[in-house]
Amino acid sequence: MPKLSYFRIALIALICLSALWFASPNFFYSSVDKKLNDPNQTSLWPDFMPSTLIKLGLDLRGGVYMLLEVKTNDVMREKFDFLWADIRRSLVKKRKEIGSIRRIDSSGDQLEIQIGKQENIDFAIKEIEKFNSSTELFSSRWSGSVTREILEISSFENIISITFSDEQRTALEKQVIDQSLEIIRRRVDETGTREPTIQKQGRKRVLVQVPGLGSSEELIALLGKTAKLTFNEVISIDTSSNFPAKIDEVVVGSEENKDLFFLLKKRPVVSGNNLTNAQPSFDENGLPAVSFNFNPSAALKFGNYTRDNIGSPFAIVLDDVVISAPTIRSHIPGGSGIITGNFSVEESNRLAILLRSGALPAEIEVLELRTIGPELGRDSINAGKFAAIVGGILVLVFMWLSYGLFGIFANVALILNIILVMALLSIIGATLTLPGIAGIVLTIGMAVDANVLVFERIKEEIKNNSSIYNAIKVGYEKALSSIVDANVTTMIAAIILFFFGSGPIKGFSVTLGLGIITSVFTALLITRLFIDLYMLFYKPKVLRV
Repeated sequence: MPKLSYFRIALIALICLSALWFASPNFFYSSVDKKLNDPNQTSLWPDFMPSTLIKLGLDLRGGVYMLLEVKTNDVMREKFDFLWADIRRSLVKKRKEIGSIRRIDSSGDQLEIQIGKQENIDFAIKEIEKFNSSTELFSSRWSGSVTREILEISSFENIISITFSDEQRTALEKQVIDQSLEIIRRRVDETGTREPTIQKQGRKRVLVQVPGLGSSEELIALLGKTAKLTFNEVISIDTSSNFPAKIDEVVVGSEENKDLFFLLKKRPVVSGNNLTNAQPSFDENGLPAVSFNFNPSAALKFGNYTRDNIGSPFAIVLDDVVISAPTIRSHIPGGSGIITGNFSVEESNRLAILLRSGALPAEIEVLELRTIGPELGRDSINAGKFAAIVGGILVLVFMWLSYGLFGIFANVALILNIILVMALLSIIGATLTLPGIAGIVLTIGMAVDANVLVFERIKEEIKNNSSIYNAIKVGYEKALSSIVDANVTTMIAAIILFFFGSGPIKGFSVTLGLGIITSVFTALLITRLFIDLYMLFYKPKVLRV
């Protein structure tokens, strides 16, 4: 007589009910999807019910596919620009010993400095060595870990060459890519778009997939801008760009007036990195604008500057273009302000999103852009549903005809198996692709394999004149090793596909791996529980399998 544990029954029942609870939103996908997009539609789906849906990939839902490349060389060039300004300031004080100082233009991969007195080049190198462990080199635009000995310094005749060490260059590229990934994710999330896929590809590329987005224009507008915001001191304004700019100054054009140019201090007073919030708003004339707040340290700098420069213009620069140059009318001590310009409501909303998410550390280039229509996805879903339903019905009929009542037990376990897979996909947030549907259909076929092995073993024991209870016990014990071996080898294949595959291959491996786990659970625990309950309550004299 089988022994049943109340704990075992309660645990299996709890797992199955939890799976049905978490999988339930997917049976009412349209209602839950509308509720998520419009929370005011409270009648569509109860608030107390879970609302996590299985994510649908581009091949099922349609959307925008974008492959981007991060121009990390721009960051290197900017670092050398700031480094040159600091080194020049230091070497000018030693002009008597080293003579003239001049930067030689290069590709941006290195900084080359020519000095007048070649015999004192070692003296100049010692001065430059002081910057080798300086954190100031990493203080502009973004923050990251700093390693010592970040520069490699060499010389030839009267020219000093400065480059990043290989380790530092690799670390710098990695930090730029990682920050770009995070900022791109924030920008996409800020639009309210759900379930994006944003991942690194290769050394400098980023893949962005946004299901359900019908147009790529908004995504390009958000991701195509670096959104480097700075607040700079204005030296002078002219209709000509031929300013006699010094090394620490820069000439920037105006967005509103293409014939107007500003001579600005290159180092900003404060930057967009110091913002804590930015929201679309309206100015005193009722025109669209963006209000902002600084963190405490930037608020102090901003307040001190406005106090000392009342009556002077103050340039707000976005991606090397002056978008606004208001005159400072009074002291602004609170660290808040408003950006005005020739904005539409949509542009002010977009600018606020860009400022909240932060500036990209480097410019990005769109290498590939595709808009995928949802029609293919709808057809794929329908075809997948049809294949799953037909395959499921055939399996159910086969098990019923082959094993009778035990086949019905296996069929109920199979239905619970699919519900478990759906619940796990919803919980872990995996993206379901067309190959993923193929993995689910394959799971339906594989799910009964374990039951077939057990039932055939039970048949053999009955033919050997074993008792009913002993036949069931031995059948499960002898089939266990075969079930474990078969599923472990398949799981290894699924794991390899997941880590070494990409895109659709990963989608297939996820559903296959989850299907293996749930199949073993339903075959060894749920079907066995049904059989034990049947034996306990009906006590059959003859067992027909």
